[in-house]
Amino acid sequence: MTMTITTDETRSTDQSPLKVASVTPARPRKKRDRTAVSSPYLHKLQLRHFMLYDILPFLGTVGAVAFLWVQPLTVTDVALFFLMWAFTGMAITVGFHRLFTHRAFKTSAPLRVLFTLGGCMAARGPMISWTAMHRRHHELADHDGDMHSPNMHPTKLRGWIHAHLTWMIKHEYPNVTHYVPDLLADKPVVRADRLYHWWIILGLVIPGVLGGLITQSWIGAFTGFLWGGVVRLFVVEQLVSALNSTLHLIGSRPFKMRDNHSHNSAVLGVLAWGEGWHNNHHAFPTAASFGIKWYEFDPGWWLIRFLEVFGLVWDVRRVPPERIEARRVALARTALVAEA
Repeated sequence: MTMTITTDETRSTDQSPLKVASVTPARPRKKRDRTAVSSPYLHKLQLRHFMLYDILPFLGTVGAVAFLWVQPLTVTDVALFFLMWAFTGMAITVGFHRLFTHRAFKTSAPLRVLFTLGGCMAARGPMISWTAMHRRHHELADHDGDMHSPNMHPTKLRGWIHAHLTWMIKHEYPNVTHYVPDLLADKPVVRADRLYHWWIILGLVIPGVLGGLITQSWIGAFTGFLWGGVVRLFVVEQLVSALNSTLHLIGSRPFKMRDNHSHNSAVLGVLAWGEGWHNNHHAFPTAASFGIKWYEFDPGWWLIRFLEVFGLVWDVRRVPPERIEARRVALARTALVAEA
């Protein structure tokens, strides 16, 4: 056992003062968590990312709204916004989330690369980092180590602010060799992911170029850049963050799991590409479909089904109806036992 040594004065038989060692056990050394790392250098990068891709898009959105007094919103601006919102959002939900994080289906290298660059354009982090963080989230949901849980704070408001926004300023970084060794072995995807910042820039340039070509004007290029690029970045960020914050606080809970506080929201099911069925997803994380009932709108699942019809994806994971009911019954029984 590791010991620390201190000294005390005492009497000896020959009346001369002596320094006699007294032994105090040292505090046990805390076991190092090798599943996540934290350092001032990483925190500096996280703060920079937060300022570039969260604060600046917010300020740009305020500027875009103010610019409406000079140039009213056009059909082209709206079309470019929804085009980029759909492309980057689908890349996040179908690519980053269902494919890379949960392996809900398989696809070819070109489509994996396309999902990677599209998801990177959303500026929610490189695919490797995003996937590692999300796998850690499922492992530790609403427990110590979950970077963006709103349920570990004195008040719900403080928890919501943390989960929606401030956790991104400074947080532990998951060890990618622990969480995503399979993705690190996917060389085409890793090469694409290394160009993360360039894909973000491309995601801003494309709507600007399209806006200029469609309107044949510089003002059209500028507003296309604003609405299809900057405002779209801000809106996508809010939707993705709401899954961490709002849907771990409020909504419906058809599957009452004790290990996490996930909820469903039909509104976010529509706005967030099917991600709003968050409670369903935590109950069946490897399923390609987040909507379970026929009326649970899930655009991400529709895209997967479309690609499957043309043979572009395969080995799609589905949840048999009998398993859904069995899971519901098992969770209900667990809740009754806990209450008893």
